Amino acid sequence: MSTTLPPESAAAEETQPNAGETTSHRALALLAQHRLVTSPQLHQMLSPGKARSRTATVLNQLRDDKLIAYTHVPFSGRLRAWFLTSRGARITAGWPELRGHSVLTPDSATDASLRSGHTLTAVRTHLTFLRDAQERGDEYGPLDWVPEVSHRLPDTGGEDKLIADSVMHYTVSSPRRLQYRAFVEVDRATMSSERLARKLISYARFHDYVPQPVGRRGTVADQGAMLAWQRFYPRFPRVLFVLTNASPVSLENRIEDLRAMTSGHQLVSRLAGKVALGAAVLEDLEAHGASAPVWTPLSGPDERRSWTEL
Repeated sequence: MSTTLPPESAAAEETQPNAGETTSHRALALLAQHRLVTSPQLHQMLSPGKARSRTATVLNQLRDDKLIAYTHVPFSGRLRAWFLTSRGARITAGWPELRGHSVLTPDSATDASLRSGHTLTAVRTHLTFLRDAQERGDEYGPLDWVPEVSHRLPDTGGEDKLIADSVMHYTVSSPRRLQYRAFVEVDRATMSSERLARKLISYARFHDYVPQPVGRRGTVADQGAMLAWQRFYPRFPRVLFVLTNASPVSLENRIEDLRAMTSGHQLVSRLAGKVALGAAVLEDLEAHGASAPVWTPLSGPDERRSWTEL
């Protein structure tokens, strides 16, 4: 027997809200997460393969609503890089897809311009994984790259925090489903090679860190305490270095310095026995794909391979 819905029930069924987000919503979420993104980068994340005019229309409307603003990227021919205004940050704070992440905004267009070098290179790195995932049919979206993730380090007289340039969440779909997490460090050769390699010590310290309850240090119970990283990750993420902005010889030397730190430092050597560590040149990721065999392991034989096979 068929059942006829009463008129008010039929009307309610027809007016159920769409579960998807608008392009404007996604653009604001992306800017809240990545903080500074150029027009072409936003288009690749919002509407790849479609007319760029569609993305431009959305951005101009959000700017008219005073939710976003832009600065010109230095030495780029007036390329625009977009960021949230304080009003845009207030609106996006607390959105489900951004929960647990701080929504930070530049103080001004000048501040945004000064930050653009590293921030936009990090987004550029993210896009190599995004393109690769789209071609391979893997699960990796524009918000699966989380910038500037901070973790406490043990109080040993050194740095008290590990700040990863990003944490990447990536799921390989075939030939079998595998979930990966990675800390990604983006190096533009603006710091010494030794200082870059020392970042490995910070990761090794974080790997071994067991927070001590106040007033109970050294007790037997502490020996079974949870490692700090286990509060955030099911497995310790692999550590990937992406290098750019120097000559090929200089980039190779910096990778060799990372390998030397891995073999020569006791804490880092122990980390390498448990966690995959690798380095690659950004231009190689862009030319061949992020999953191509362009990654040099930081321990063992230096034969290049995919980042998932380190």
